[in-house]
Amino acid sequence: MNRHQQPGPGSPSAREPGPWIPGETPETLLVTGVDVLRNEVERIVAAAGGQLRTVQDVSDAAPFWDAALAVLVGSDIRELPLRRRTPAVLVGLRDDGDGLWELAAAIGAERVAVLPDAAAWLAEYLSRSRAPEAGGLVLGVTGGCGGAGATTAAVWIAQAAAGLGARVLLIDGDPWGGGLELALAAEDAHGLRWPDLAGVSGSIDPAQLDDALPTAGGFSFLSWPGSREGAAGVDATTVAGVLDAARRGCELVVLDIGRGAATLRSFAWECDRIVVVVPARLRAAVATARLLQELPPVETALVVRAGPGAALDAPLIAESVGLPLHGILPEIKGLAAATERGRLLEAGRQRSVRRFIGGLLDLDGGDI
Repeated sequence: MNRHQQPGPGSPSAREPGPWIPGETPETLLVTGVDVLRNEVERIVAAAGGQLRTVQDVSDAAPFWDAALAVLVGSDIRELPLRRRTPAVLVGLRDDGDGLWELAAAIGAERVAVLPDAAAWLAEYLSRSRAPEAGGLVLGVTGGCGGAGATTAAVWIAQAAAGLGARVLLIDGDPWGGGLELALAAEDAHGLRWPDLAGVSGSIDPAQLDDALPTAGGFSFLSWPGSREGAAGVDATTVAGVLDAARRGCELVVLDIGRGAATLRSFAWECDRIVVVVPARLRAAVATARLLQELPPVETALVVRAGPGAALDAPLIAESVGLPLHGILPEIKGLAAATERGRLLEAGRQRSVRRFIGGLLDLDGGDI
Protein backbone atom coordinates (compact mmCIF):
# COMPACT_ATOMS: atom_id res chain seq x y z
CA MET A 1 0.00 0.00 0.00
CA ASN A 2 1.19 3.48 -0.81
CA ARG A 3 2.24 5.24 2.37
CA HIS A 4 -0.08 8.15 1.59
CA GLN A 5 -3.08 5.91 0.95
CA GLN A 6 -5.66 5.95 3.73
CA PRO A 7 -6.43 2.50 5.17
CA GLY A 8 -9.87 1.09 4.53
CA PRO A 9 -12.27 0.51 7.39
CA GLY A 10 -11.58 -3.22 7.40
CA SER A 11 -7.79 -3.05 7.44
CA PRO A 12 -5.85 -3.92 10.62
CA SER A 13 -4.39 -0.43 10.90
CA ALA A 14 -7.87 1.04 10.88
CA ARG A 15 -9.01 -1.21 13.68
CA GLU A 16 -6.03 -0.72 16.00
CA PRO A 17 -3.61 2.17 16.45
CA GLY A 18 0.03 1.35 15.86
CA PRO A 19 2.31 0.84 18.86
CA TRP A 20 3.79 4.32 18.30
CA ILE A 21 0.39 5.95 18.86
CA PRO A 22 -0.41 6.60 22.52
CA GLY A 23 -3.52 4.87 23.75
CA GLU A 24 -6.35 6.65 25.47
CA THR A 25 -5.44 7.89 28.93
CA PRO A 26 -7.43 6.02 31.59
CA GLU A 27 -9.90 8.11 33.52
CA THR A 28 -10.41 8.48 37.22
CA LEU A 29 -13.95 7.44 38.09
CA LEU A 30 -15.86 9.36 40.76
CA VAL A 31 -19.17 8.04 42.05
CA THR A 32 -21.11 10.69 43.96
CA GLY A 33 -24.24 12.79 43.84
CA VAL A 34 -22.82 15.51 46.12
CA ASP A 35 -22.03 18.68 44.16
CA VAL A 36 -19.52 20.05 46.68
CA LEU A 37 -17.62 16.77 46.72
CA ARG A 38 -17.64 16.56 42.93
CA ASN A 39 -16.26 20.11 42.65
CA GLU A 40 -13.45 19.34 45.09
CA VAL A 41 -12.43 16.20 43.21
CA GLU A 42 -12.64 17.93 39.81
CA ARG A 43 -10.17 20.55 41.04
CA ILE A 44 -7.81 17.89 42.44
CA VAL A 45 -7.86 15.70 39.31
CA ALA A 46 -7.20 18.74 37.14
CA ALA A 47 -4.22 19.67 39.34
CA ALA A 48 -2.90 16.12 38.93
CA GLY A 49 -3.18 16.40 35.14
CA GLY A 50 -5.76 13.63 34.87
CA GLN A 51 -9.19 13.05 33.36
CA LEU A 52 -12.31 12.55 35.44
CA ARG A 53 -15.57 10.77 34.74
CA THR A 54 -18.30 11.49 37.27
CA VAL A 55 -21.47 9.43 37.73
CA GLN A 56 -24.14 9.87 40.35
CA ASP A 57 -24.89 6.26 41.31
CA VAL A 58 -23.44 2.79 41.11
CA SER A 59 -25.71 1.62 38.29
CA ASP A 60 -24.15 4.25 36.02
CA ALA A 61 -20.65 3.44 37.35
CA ALA A 62 -20.61 -0.30 36.67
CA PRO A 63 -19.58 -0.15 32.95
CA PHE A 64 -16.54 2.01 33.75
CA TRP A 65 -15.45 0.50 37.05
CA ASP A 66 -12.74 -1.99 36.11
CA ALA A 67 -11.26 0.12 33.30
CA ALA A 68 -10.77 3.22 35.48
CA LEU A 69 -7.33 4.40 36.52
CA ALA A 70 -8.67 4.80 40.06
CA VAL A 71 -12.13 4.63 41.57
CA LEU A 72 -13.21 7.30 44.04
CA VAL A 73 -16.43 6.68 45.92
CA GLY A 74 -18.23 9.52 47.64
CA SER A 75 -19.43 9.31 51.21
CA ASP A 76 -23.04 9.44 49.97
CA ILE A 77 -22.70 6.02 48.30
CA ARG A 78 -23.70 3.02 50.40
CA GLU A 79 -24.04 0.15 47.90
CA LEU A 80 -21.51 -0.94 45.31
CA PRO A 81 -21.89 -2.95 42.10
CA LEU A 82 -20.62 -6.48 41.69
CA ARG A 83 -17.03 -5.97 40.58
CA ARG A 84 -13.60 -7.48 40.37
CA ARG A 85 -11.85 -4.54 41.98
CA THR A 86 -12.44 -2.66 45.23
CA PRO A 87 -12.74 1.12 45.25
CA ALA A 88 -9.36 2.71 45.79
CA VAL A 89 -10.36 5.74 47.85
CA LEU A 90 -13.43 6.75 49.83
CA VAL A 91 -13.68 10.53 49.57
CA GLY A 92 -15.67 12.67 51.94
CA LEU A 93 -15.82 16.08 53.52
CA ARG A 94 -14.60 17.23 56.89
CA ASP A 95 -18.18 17.40 58.16
CA ASP A 96 -18.64 13.65 57.57
CA GLY A 97 -16.67 12.98 60.77
CA ASP A 98 -15.78 9.54 62.13
CA GLY A 99 -18.36 7.77 60.00
CA LEU A 100 -16.01 7.89 57.00
CA TRP A 101 -13.73 5.19 58.38
CA GLU A 102 -16.64 2.98 59.37
CA LEU A 103 -18.07 3.30 55.85
CA ALA A 104 -14.67 2.58 54.28
CA ALA A 105 -14.38 -0.65 56.25
CA ALA A 106 -17.93 -1.64 55.29
CA ILE A 107 -17.43 -1.19 51.54
CA GLY A 108 -13.81 -2.35 51.42
CA ALA A 109 -12.12 0.92 50.44
CA GLU A 110 -8.34 0.90 50.46
CA ARG A 111 -7.85 4.52 51.54
CA VAL A 112 -9.81 7.42 53.03
CA ALA A 113 -9.39 11.02 51.85
CA VAL A 114 -11.03 13.76 53.92
CA LEU A 115 -11.37 16.88 51.75
CA PRO A 116 -10.16 19.54 51.51
CA ASP A 117 -7.49 18.51 54.05
CA ALA A 118 -6.22 15.57 51.98
CA ALA A 119 -6.33 17.37 48.61
CA ALA A 120 -2.55 17.40 48.14
CA TRP A 121 -2.28 13.73 49.07
CA LEU A 122 -5.08 12.72 46.69
CA ALA A 123 -3.50 14.64 43.79
CA GLU A 124 -0.20 12.89 44.47
CA TYR A 125 -1.93 9.51 44.72
CA LEU A 126 -3.65 9.97 41.35
CA SER A 127 -0.41 11.14 39.73
CA ARG A 128 1.38 8.01 40.95
CA SER A 129 -1.46 5.82 39.72
CA ARG A 130 -0.72 6.85 36.14
CA ALA A 131 2.88 5.62 36.43
CA PRO A 132 2.93 2.99 39.18
CA GLU A 133 6.29 1.89 40.54
CA ALA A 134 7.18 -1.42 42.10
CA GLY A 135 7.19 -1.07 45.84
CA GLY A 136 7.71 -2.97 49.03
CA LEU A 137 5.23 -4.31 51.55
CA VAL A 138 3.88 -2.20 54.42
CA LEU A 139 3.30 -4.54 57.37
CA GLY A 140 1.47 -3.02 60.31
CA VAL A 141 1.79 -4.36 63.86
CA THR A 142 -0.62 -3.38 66.61
CA GLY A 143 -1.65 -4.66 70.01
CA GLY A 144 -5.09 -6.07 70.68
CA CYS A 145 -4.83 -4.38 74.09
CA GLY A 146 -2.37 -2.17 75.89
CA GLY A 147 0.99 -3.78 76.68
CA ALA A 148 0.41 -6.69 74.31
CA GLY A 149 3.95 -6.66 72.93
CA ALA A 150 3.36 -5.10 69.51
CA THR A 151 6.50 -2.96 69.66
CA THR A 152 8.57 -5.98 70.63
CA ALA A 153 7.18 -7.97 67.69
CA ALA A 154 7.70 -5.06 65.28
CA VAL A 155 11.34 -4.65 66.30
CA TRP A 156 12.04 -8.37 65.99
CA ILE A 157 10.35 -8.57 62.58
CA ALA A 158 12.47 -5.69 61.29
CA GLN A 159 15.62 -7.20 62.77
CA ALA A 160 15.00 -10.64 61.28
CA ALA A 161 14.08 -9.32 57.82
CA ALA A 162 17.18 -7.11 57.76
CA GLY A 163 19.25 -10.14 58.77
CA LEU A 164 17.96 -11.90 55.65
CA GLY A 165 19.29 -9.05 53.51
CA ALA A 166 16.08 -7.09 52.95
CA ARG A 167 15.98 -3.29 52.92
CA VAL A 168 13.84 -2.59 55.97
CA LEU A 169 12.41 0.54 57.56
CA LEU A 170 10.83 0.38 61.03
CA ILE A 171 8.36 3.22 61.70
CA ASP A 172 7.04 4.37 65.06
CA GLY A 173 3.37 5.21 64.54
CA ASP A 174 2.50 6.13 68.13
CA PRO A 175 3.41 9.67 69.26
CA TRP A 176 2.31 8.72 72.79
CA GLY A 177 4.34 5.51 72.99
CA GLY A 178 7.42 7.04 74.58
CA GLY A 179 9.65 6.75 71.52
CA LEU A 180 10.57 3.56 69.72
CA GLU A 181 14.21 4.68 69.72
CA LEU A 182 14.44 3.93 73.45
CA ALA A 183 13.63 0.25 72.87
CA LEU A 184 16.46 0.20 70.33
CA ALA A 185 18.90 2.06 72.62
CA ALA A 186 19.32 4.43 69.69
CA GLU A 187 18.13 7.76 71.08
CA ASP A 188 21.54 9.26 70.27
CA ALA A 189 21.68 7.92 66.72
CA HIS A 190 22.06 10.66 64.13
CA GLY A 191 19.10 11.21 61.83
CA LEU A 192 15.59 12.60 61.47
CA ARG A 193 12.68 11.96 63.81
CA TRP A 194 8.99 12.53 63.09
CA PRO A 195 8.90 16.17 64.29
CA ASP A 196 11.62 17.01 61.75
CA LEU A 197 9.18 16.04 59.00
CA ALA A 198 6.25 18.16 60.23
CA GLY A 199 4.90 20.26 57.39
CA VAL A 200 6.55 18.26 54.63
CA SER A 201 4.23 17.89 51.64
CA GLY A 202 4.42 16.49 48.14
CA SER A 203 6.55 13.66 46.87
CA ILE A 204 9.52 12.60 49.01
CA ASP A 205 12.59 11.08 47.39
CA PRO A 206 13.07 7.54 48.82
CA ALA A 207 16.88 7.66 48.66
CA GLN A 208 17.03 11.02 50.41
CA LEU A 209 14.67 9.83 53.13
CA ASP A 210 16.73 6.70 53.71
CA ASP A 211 19.97 8.70 53.91
CA ALA A 212 18.42 11.04 56.47
CA LEU A 213 17.15 8.36 58.88
CA PRO A 214 19.05 6.72 61.75
CA THR A 215 19.86 3.01 61.77
CA ALA A 216 19.97 0.23 64.37
CA GLY A 217 20.11 -3.54 64.11
CA GLY A 218 20.79 -3.44 60.38
CA PHE A 219 17.66 -1.45 59.48
CA SER A 220 16.60 2.20 59.28
CA PHE A 221 14.02 3.56 61.68
CA LEU A 222 11.79 6.61 62.06
CA SER A 223 10.81 7.27 65.66
CA TRP A 224 9.07 9.78 67.82
CA PRO A 225 11.58 11.34 70.23
CA GLY A 226 12.20 9.40 73.41
CA SER A 227 12.12 12.51 75.59
CA ARG A 228 9.77 14.34 77.94
CA GLU A 229 9.53 17.41 75.75
CA GLY A 230 6.40 17.76 73.66
CA ALA A 231 6.89 17.20 69.94
CA ALA A 232 5.20 18.78 66.95
CA GLY A 233 2.65 16.51 65.33
CA VAL A 234 2.45 15.51 61.69
CA ASP A 235 -0.68 15.53 59.58
CA ALA A 236 -2.12 12.73 57.44
CA THR A 237 -0.67 14.19 54.24
CA THR A 238 2.85 14.04 55.66
CA VAL A 239 2.31 10.50 56.92
CA ALA A 240 1.07 9.38 53.50
CA GLY A 241 4.05 11.02 51.76
CA VAL A 242 6.55 9.39 54.10
CA LEU A 243 4.95 5.97 53.77
CA ASP A 244 4.83 6.28 49.99
CA ALA A 245 8.56 7.07 49.90
CA ALA A 246 9.23 4.22 52.33
CA ARG A 247 7.26 1.78 50.20
CA ARG A 248 9.17 2.81 47.07
CA GLY A 249 12.57 2.66 48.76
CA CYS A 250 12.31 -0.50 50.90
CA GLU A 251 11.37 -4.11 50.46
CA LEU A 252 9.65 -4.18 53.86
CA VAL A 253 8.21 -1.34 55.94
CA VAL A 254 7.32 -2.47 59.47
CA LEU A 255 4.88 -0.07 61.06
CA ASP A 256 4.34 -0.07 64.84
CA ILE A 257 0.85 1.38 64.61
CA GLY A 258 -0.19 1.99 68.20
CA ARG A 259 -3.82 1.78 69.33
CA GLY A 260 -5.11 5.36 69.42
CA ALA A 261 -7.91 6.39 67.08
CA ALA A 262 -5.76 9.03 65.37
CA THR A 263 -2.83 6.65 64.76
CA LEU A 264 -5.14 3.93 63.46
CA ARG A 265 -6.56 6.37 60.92
CA SER A 266 -3.21 7.80 59.88
CA PHE A 267 -1.19 4.58 59.77
CA ALA A 268 -3.35 1.44 59.71
CA TRP A 269 -5.08 2.53 56.50
CA GLU A 270 -1.70 2.70 54.74
CA CYS A 271 -0.87 -0.96 55.50
CA ASP A 272 -0.99 -3.86 53.05
CA ARG A 273 -1.19 -6.39 55.90
CA ILE A 274 -1.61 -6.17 59.66
CA VAL A 275 -0.45 -8.37 62.53
CA VAL A 276 -2.37 -8.08 65.80
CA VAL A 277 -0.55 -9.16 68.97
CA VAL A 278 -2.67 -10.26 71.93
CA PRO A 279 -1.94 -11.89 75.30
CA ALA A 280 -3.72 -15.18 75.96
CA ARG A 281 -6.29 -13.67 78.32
CA LEU A 282 -10.05 -13.23 78.08
CA ARG A 283 -10.17 -9.45 78.47
CA ALA A 284 -7.42 -9.09 75.88
CA ALA A 285 -9.44 -11.20 73.44
CA VAL A 286 -12.51 -9.01 73.97
CA ALA A 287 -10.45 -5.85 73.46
CA THR A 288 -8.99 -7.31 70.28
CA ALA A 289 -12.43 -8.08 68.86
CA ARG A 290 -13.37 -4.44 69.40
CA LEU A 291 -10.15 -3.20 67.80
CA LEU A 292 -10.82 -5.18 64.63
CA GLN A 293 -13.83 -2.96 63.95
CA GLU A 294 -11.42 -0.01 63.54
CA LEU A 295 -8.97 -1.72 61.19
CA PRO A 296 -9.05 -1.44 57.39
CA PRO A 297 -10.22 -4.40 55.29
CA VAL A 298 -6.75 -5.83 54.59
CA GLU A 299 -5.28 -9.25 55.33
CA THR A 300 -4.94 -9.47 59.12
CA ALA A 301 -3.25 -12.18 61.17
CA LEU A 302 -3.11 -12.90 64.90
CA VAL A 303 -0.06 -13.45 67.08
CA VAL A 304 -0.67 -14.66 70.64
CA ARG A 305 1.85 -13.71 73.30
CA ALA A 306 2.85 -16.50 75.63
CA GLY A 307 3.49 -15.78 79.28
CA PRO A 308 2.69 -16.61 82.88
CA GLY A 309 -0.95 -16.37 83.82
CA ALA A 310 -2.20 -17.19 80.32
CA ALA A 311 -5.84 -18.20 80.75
CA LEU A 312 -6.66 -19.32 77.21
CA ASP A 313 -4.82 -21.29 74.57
CA ALA A 314 -3.82 -19.66 71.28
CA PRO A 315 -6.24 -21.48 68.94
CA LEU A 316 -9.17 -20.59 71.21
CA ILE A 317 -8.12 -16.92 71.19
CA ALA A 318 -7.88 -16.94 67.39
CA GLU A 319 -11.28 -18.57 67.05
CA SER A 320 -12.91 -16.14 69.45
CA VAL A 321 -11.67 -13.02 67.62
CA GLY A 322 -12.10 -14.50 64.14
CA LEU A 323 -8.52 -14.17 62.89
CA PRO A 324 -6.09 -16.81 61.59
CA LEU A 325 -3.36 -17.68 64.07
CA HIS A 326 0.09 -17.09 62.63
CA GLY A 327 2.41 -17.51 65.57
CA ILE A 328 3.02 -17.44 69.29
CA LEU A 329 5.30 -14.71 70.59
CA PRO A 330 7.66 -16.64 72.88
CA GLU A 331 8.14 -15.86 76.54
CA ILE A 332 11.68 -14.57 77.04
CA LYS A 333 13.07 -14.48 80.54
CA GLY A 334 13.92 -10.93 81.56
CA LEU A 335 12.31 -9.41 78.47
CA ALA A 336 10.76 -6.50 80.36
CA ALA A 337 14.12 -5.57 81.87
CA ALA A 338 15.82 -5.98 78.49
CA THR A 339 13.30 -3.63 76.91
CA GLU A 340 13.81 -1.02 79.63
CA ARG A 341 17.58 -1.22 79.19
CA GLY A 342 17.43 -0.96 75.41
CA ARG A 343 18.43 -4.59 74.84
CA LEU A 344 15.47 -5.64 72.75
CA LEU A 345 17.67 -6.30 69.72
CA GLU A 346 19.92 -8.51 71.82
CA ALA A 347 16.90 -10.54 72.97
CA GLY A 348 15.80 -10.83 69.35
CA ARG A 349 18.83 -12.96 68.54
CA GLN A 350 17.63 -15.81 70.73
CA ARG A 351 16.76 -19.04 68.94
CA SER A 352 13.10 -19.11 70.00
CA VAL A 353 12.60 -15.58 68.70
CA ARG A 354 14.27 -16.36 65.38
CA ARG A 355 12.05 -19.43 65.02
CA PHE A 356 8.90 -17.40 65.74
CA ILE A 357 9.81 -14.59 63.32
CA GLY A 358 10.83 -17.08 60.65
CA GLY A 359 7.36 -18.60 60.73
CA LEU A 360 5.69 -15.18 60.75
CA LEU A 361 7.66 -13.86 57.76
CA ASP A 362 6.65 -16.97 55.86
CA LEU A 363 2.93 -16.57 56.60
CA ASP A 364 2.18 -15.29 53.12
CA GLY A 365 4.25 -17.77 51.16
CA GLY A 366 7.55 -16.00 51.54
CA ASP A 367 7.08 -12.65 49.80
CA ILE A 368 7.64 -10.56 52.92
